[in-house]
Amino acid sequence: MRPRRNIAALIFLVGLFCTKGFSQTTYTIKGRITDASTGDPIPFANLGIRAQLGGTTTNFDGIYELKFTPPADSVTVTYVGYTSRSKAIMPNLPEQVIDIQLSPGTTQLREVKILAGENPAYAVMRKIVARKKANNPDELTAYEYEAYNKIQIDIDNLSKGFRDRKSVRKMTHVLEKFDEVKGENGETIIPIFISESVSGVFYRRDPQKKKEVINKTKVSGVGLTDGSVVSQLIGSTFQQYNFYNNWLNILQKDFVSPISDNWKLYYEYYLADSVDNGSGYDYHIEFEPRQKQDLAFTGSLWVDGQTFALTQIDVSVDKRANLNYIDRIKIQQSYELSEDEKSWLPHKTRVLIDVAEPAPQAAGMLLKFYSAQSKYKINSPRDSRFYDTAIELAENYRDHDSTYWAKNRPEDLSPTEKLTFELIDSLKALPVVKTYTELLNIFVNGYKRIDKWNIDVGPYLFLYANNKVEGHRFRLGFRTDPGFSKKWIFSGYGAYGTRDHDFKYGGGLDYIISRKPWTMAGVSYSKDLERLGLSPEAIGPSTIFGALSRFGAFRRPYWQQDISAYFKREVVKGLTGSVQLRHRTFDPLFAFTYRTDPAAREDSPVKSAFDITEVNFEARLAQKETFLLNDNERISMGNGNSPAFTLRYTHGFKHLLGGDFNYNKFSFNIRQSFRAGVIGRTYYNVTFGYIPSILPYPLLYTPLGNESFFYVENAFNLMRYFEFISDRYFALRMEHNFEGFILNRIPAIRRLKLRMLATGRLFYGSISHANETLTTTTDESGKQVLAFNRLNSKPYIELGYGIDNIFRTGRVDFIHRLTYLDNPNVTPFTVKISFWFKL
Repeated sequence: MRPRRNIAALIFLVGLFCTKGFSQTTYTIKGRITDASTGDPIPFANLGIRAQLGGTTTNFDGIYELKFTPPADSVTVTYVGYTSRSKAIMPNLPEQVIDIQLSPGTTQLREVKILAGENPAYAVMRKIVARKKANNPDELTAYEYEAYNKIQIDIDNLSKGFRDRKSVRKMTHVLEKFDEVKGENGETIIPIFISESVSGVFYRRDPQKKKEVINKTKVSGVGLTDGSVVSQLIGSTFQQYNFYNNWLNILQKDFVSPISDNWKLYYEYYLADSVDNGSGYDYHIEFEPRQKQDLAFTGSLWVDGQTFALTQIDVSVDKRANLNYIDRIKIQQSYELSEDEKSWLPHKTRVLIDVAEPAPQAAGMLLKFYSAQSKYKINSPRDSRFYDTAIELAENYRDHDSTYWAKNRPEDLSPTEKLTFELIDSLKALPVVKTYTELLNIFVNGYKRIDKWNIDVGPYLFLYANNKVEGHRFRLGFRTDPGFSKKWIFSGYGAYGTRDHDFKYGGGLDYIISRKPWTMAGVSYSKDLERLGLSPEAIGPSTIFGALSRFGAFRRPYWQQDISAYFKREVVKGLTGSVQLRHRTFDPLFAFTYRTDPAAREDSPVKSAFDITEVNFEARLAQKETFLLNDNERISMGNGNSPAFTLRYTHGFKHLLGGDFNYNKFSFNIRQSFRAGVIGRTYYNVTFGYIPSILPYPLLYTPLGNESFFYVENAFNLMRYFEFISDRYFALRMEHNFEGFILNRIPAIRRLKLRMLATGRLFYGSISHANETLTTTTDESGKQVLAFNRLNSKPYIELGYGIDNIFRTGRVDFIHRLTYLDNPNVTPFTVKISFWFKL
């Protein structure tokens, strides 16, 4: 009996051991965590098994793998900014796939309680900020890499009211197809644009230059008329987010980085975790804005515990920020260690911009950007001239096939993305989509395109005007589009006044000599009615103000015939030179005379009309200005925070083509917009001018006044038209926008998202005695003629303050005129309004 007891005990122990071993078998769950509203992956999300220790996080593409020991009933996902969600685990399956979609929720970090001593996150943050320069990739001597970029734009938040619209019901078959792929708990979206591009990006620090060569693009979108411009926009140049900079410019707004030099002023921090990596610790820090209305981020960052370089960052901006039309901005970025293991370099970036629906029955919009960088080469700068063209399209950028994209994509397209490419063409073919696209193009460009003739008709702002000289003025113009020619550009217009019964007309021809470097030449002719102080050159880019200036009294009008020829070329990166030969006539319709012999004074013969022939030389330096090359034009995308300098010299020739005067004119202009630290953004425009010649006053300098009800950015808003004349002058225009720096901190009104601003204008100049006496006060018959005002020893000054972003589009400026209050018909104080579409 004893041996049997031993055998029974042995069997029992073996069974117990086997049972214990079976209970320790590990199961595996794999899957992907995505955003229910966008379909995009959610990186860095936390997963765990209910009632068990341990867990995992998703990678940058939202993929996870979680091992656990049964029994287990569900897996739970949590992530800042989303509603947590659990999903059941199927029993007795060693391996299973569980995909989970999370819905955006309230962005809130855990509560931070510091009982004694300093917040432990601060010690880490100081080291991160201290090592910013060493870790910033832009501090490398040079780098270059290959970039893959993908952009998708969708219409979302499809309310029942929106779906029931007659125009939308015609898209039902498209909606039904996307309903099929939206996934569990997903929201239906309508794609209107999707693109892919592969490019090479090149950077050198000294001198600081950057270039992108776009090698291949694949673009499909509703309403696209020109693929070349879009192909440049979808590259890496406009998808750069460097958190080592103090400020990130997103959608033309300045957002403070969570690792800026002023980090403690803007953010609260929490040290969420520190992980032993074998030789030290990696740190995970969560942060949120101190003021919810500031343009700041909520999110998490991960840094290497030795170098304190960013290894991952995940930030978002919600609708409480002082930002219009935007529900949410989300940026996620991962970094990889360079081959020499000295630098952490950006590897993948994903951006989501959720545009709010403008009205309850309207739809919203999603803008999604994805970028992947690979094949880095560092500290091997190329020749400086290689970088002169900031964005360049390869000659065969449109030639590609499916094999190319399969090879160059970091990951396959999702089912939704594949379907998007297939269905956008069917959307474009719908008549209702064509109609809305055409109306949008007219609103944005100001012209109506007529494809049959390859011309654009407009601009619509100048179709009609009414003034006391012309009566009802009707104008119609045109320009050729790229379908006509990619080298030659013809334009012209005709106008007629019902009171003066005169025809006005003009035309021009431009020729693109070279696109690299950009070189153009052209000729133009016009015969039209103009007015002193409000010439197209004085008004500049203010198109709306230019159209409005055709209305009203139209004081000091004159007929002008203008014929000119020009040549313009980009000499080197950022430096553009131009020369123009121009002949103009001046035939006034108001009482005006001048002495033709200044030395004879009162005995001098007088004239009222004159001709001038002049040559204009201009050099413009804007080293950081980025351009997009359209088929027949070059579009400036701004000069960043750097100043732009313009030097202009004009020489007039007497007797050449009938010119009446020899003269010289000099002017120098500086303009810049820059971030002024925590208090907002400042813009200034300074001009110095000198005319050392004796000329009739219509040829001297007249600062631009503004007698309209609207605020005009490039005008003196309380100065009357043609109020002052100078032949040597200094003009300063400044504006500072505090953004939400002040009003965000007032509890009663910060929800309105108002923004304070301050403005200032100063003009100081003088006129020589010779030029002052050249103008007569009476004509040949003794009739009084119009003269002009000059400044005395004090400058003209106006100061203002205002509120911007009223109902998201309006602006009100309160402006005080401080000097020359005794001049006739002046106003010491006024309120001017303007309307802007801005974020």
